[in-house]
Parts: sequence; C-alpha cells; structure tokens
Amino acid sequence: MIISPILLEIRRKFNYEISFFSGVDFTVDSQRGLNGFCDFILSLSSEHLLVRSPVVVLVESKNENLRSGLAQCIAEMVAAQLFNERGENNQIKAIYGAVTIGTIWQFLKLEENVVSIDLSEYYIKDIKKILGILYSALAQNKP
Repeated sequence: MIISPILLEIRRKFNYEISFFSGVDFTVDSQRGLNGFCDFILSLSSEHLLVRSPVVVLVESKNENLRSGLAQCIAEMVAAQLFNERGENNQIKAIYGAVTIGTIWQFLKLEENVVSIDLSEYYIKDIKKILGILYSALAQNKP
C-alpha cells in the first residue's frame, strides 16, 4: 500500500505518458530463467494494457529484508534489457531497479553488462529523494 502511490505519483509527474504495471507476467526467456511475475514495472511506453518496450524501472517488494530481493531484481533488470533489445525502442542506455520494503528503498542500475548497487538505503521520510531518483531514472531515458 506504500509503494503503489509513490509509483503512481511518478506516472502523474510524467503526465500519464508512461505506463505502470503491477503483478504482471514478465516472461522474456524461460530457458535462461528470465520468467515470472514482476511486482512493479514502469515503461516509457504510453500503452497501458500490455507491457511494451522500453521498460526502464523495475521495483521488487520484499516483506522484511532488502538484500533478499537484490538477485531477483537484477534478474528482472536483465530480462528488461533483453525485452527492450527485442522491442521497437532499443535506445535505452540503462535499466533501473529498486528493492523496497515500502519504508526503505535501495536502488540498482544495469548498463550493458554491469550492475551497480547504490549501497545507501533511502527511508520513506526522505520521499523527495526516492521520487527524485525514480524520476531521474525515467527522464534520462525519455526521448
């Protein structure tokens, strides 16, 4: 209940020109283990019924432990990178991810084959920082 309003606010800041999905199947390559459901996806596509490229931000929610979601979030980011390469718009330089328990957020970035993990944890009391990071991730990739 904490995460969705934050992501919907980002969508509002982009004048509803980006899409927001929650709990959707994001099977990209089953043979490589890139299949399953994503907690939250933000795409620069204005399509609101189906996930379309470019997928830019993936958010993985966990109940208690941020670290338990890092590997899963990285796999989702790799899937998004592959998904974007297969799609119409493959100009995305970086895929961003976040792992959150709602009140604490940690951010990741995938560029080419390199994953960077921001070691800082961002608390909900600093909501402006969280919104700024998410907004920046999308704005950097907006054509």
